[in-house]
Amino acid sequence: MLKVSLKDGSIKEVKDDSLIIEVAKELSPSLAKKCICASVDGNLVDLKTKLTKDCSLELILAEDSRAFEVLNHSCAHLLAHAMKRLYPDTKFGVGPAIEEGFYYDFSVGEAIQLEDLPKFEAEMKKIVKENLPINHYMLSKEEAKEKFKNDKFKCELIDAVEDSMVGIYEQGDYADVCRGPHVISTGVLKNFKLLNVAGAYWRGDSNNEMLTRIYGTCWFTQEELNNHLNNLEERKKRDHRKLGKELGLFMISEYGPGFPFWLPKGMALKTALTNFWLDVHTKAGYQFVQTPIMLNRQLWETSGHWYNYKENMYTSTIDDNEFAIKPMNCPGGMLVYKNSIHSYRDFPLRIGELGLVHRHEASGALNGLFRVRTFTQDDAHIFMTEDQIAEEISRIILLFKKVYSVFNLNFHIELSTRPEDKYIGEIATWDKAEHALAEACRKAGFDFKLNPGDGAFYGPKLDFKLKDSMNRIWQCGTIQLDMNLPERFDLTYVAEDGSKKRPVMVHRALFGSLERFIGILIEHYAGAFPTWLAPVQVKIIPVSVDKHKAYCDKLNEIFYDKGIRFENDYRDEKMGYKIREAQTLKIPYTLVIGDKECADNLVTYRKHGSTDQVTVTVDEFVNLILSHNKNLD
Repeated sequence: MLKVSLKDGSIKEVKDDSLIIEVAKELSPSLAKKCICASVDGNLVDLKTKLTKDCSLELILAEDSRAFEVLNHSCAHLLAHAMKRLYPDTKFGVGPAIEEGFYYDFSVGEAIQLEDLPKFEAEMKKIVKENLPINHYMLSKEEAKEKFKNDKFKCELIDAVEDSMVGIYEQGDYADVCRGPHVISTGVLKNFKLLNVAGAYWRGDSNNEMLTRIYGTCWFTQEELNNHLNNLEERKKRDHRKLGKELGLFMISEYGPGFPFWLPKGMALKTALTNFWLDVHTKAGYQFVQTPIMLNRQLWETSGHWYNYKENMYTSTIDDNEFAIKPMNCPGGMLVYKNSIHSYRDFPLRIGELGLVHRHEASGALNGLFRVRTFTQDDAHIFMTEDQIAEEISRIILLFKKVYSVFNLNFHIELSTRPEDKYIGEIATWDKAEHALAEACRKAGFDFKLNPGDGAFYGPKLDFKLKDSMNRIWQCGTIQLDMNLPERFDLTYVAEDGSKKRPVMVHRALFGSLERFIGILIEHYAGAFPTWLAPVQVKIIPVSVDKHKAYCDKLNEIFYDKGIRFENDYRDEKMGYKIREAQTLKIPYTLVIGDKECADNLVTYRKHGSTDQVTVTVDEFVNLILSHNKNLD
């Protein structure tokens, strides 16, 4: 008999070679029906896996994010199965689960259009009704290549497998090379929808063949699927490129693809965000610098960028010397540090920079503000001693929490550890650094997800994954320990005993990129920004321009003096039209100024999204607007 440790801490004895699904049924028949897959000693497996040794066992139910991933990976195979039936000569690339669904890449031999997707869905539904069992077995690499000898892509994937044996998943007349796990049968995959068709190079290499990529999504219930599809429609309405144009925030010109132009309203938004960033960091003990946009080749050679990142850098020649426009602020930050002698008493030394950087991105990757060729990176470089790491990083995490909460953005943290092969420094140093990051998370009161081997070559990192109002996850904030640049630039400080020592350095970015973060906020708020951030906080509409303009001019002076962002609408249009337009432009407060307001020093306002009209004194209204800024504290 085997001893199986369950999640609740209990031990269950089971027969050798028992299937996990059988163990689940013994524990609870009703629970077994809800199981999607399982975790054995921390490894995801399917329910038909045999237990062959003492182990820990966790049954994974539908509400677990891991189950959603398995469901969608299985649905990718369902799509591939349908394609095999409809187009027997199809060659198959890869079909992974992605954040909210799946895709599969095919070489079909003919053009696939959006109009074809219902045909594929119909075939997929037939396979679901057949409720085919999904089975896993292993073949030697030679046997696997023989089985898939007519599919050059699968053979290439088999060659890339490091082990001598290859995992195969089979359902009816379809088989695929796959590590799994998968759901128990095709009947589980009822609630799916194919969404889009795109092109994708095999293995992401533009030198390879272009394949057809079909995207889809699969959910455990029809209700969940419907909610997600409704969400996708809402996201289209919130597209920051569409809203950015409608609200007059930014533009992209054919004269500078990937180089956004900030229009007056967008500049007001960016300035409000920048001022908020500066205020928060000033109160947190940061100092600020500005480093040059262009620096010479020698610096980039010292930092390592010239040899490892040059294809992404814009270069030029000045006085017969090669220069590069900075793709990141870090090397300049190293020179700032070296400009002075530092003591342990200076630490932690927090240096922030809102630095404009440029990176050469492929034209096909450009996407509004989300993927650009120039952006403002909200960097900070923090220098400290080893024993300050946990305390300082805990402070940074709490600062991130404070800032993200202002925007109603929830987040989780992921800790990425030492890569298996390419890394610098001693393993003991890495272990200590990773422990310090984990301790900092706990000290700040946060759990974290572990990403083994996903750290940068120069140090482990914490990534902050934000969830917006559309339930999308965004990678924004990051905290990275760097064991590379302090060494390359020979950074030192005078220790308590008078000796010179190497400081610990942390890179951290809160927004990541102001441009991208603003794009996220546009969609998060659907363009209806909170008052403190709105490009125009108040729209002033006189009932009669001739009679009431003088009073509006008086309001202008007051609002200018108090730093309130406003616009007047003196056009020869009907009042109702002007009010509706102000609502369409998502301006937080619309003022209607008539005889009563002028006579009694009042304003009548209407909040965005409301039909209520409220009349208050001018001072009360000014205090109301200013209170939105004060609430940030």
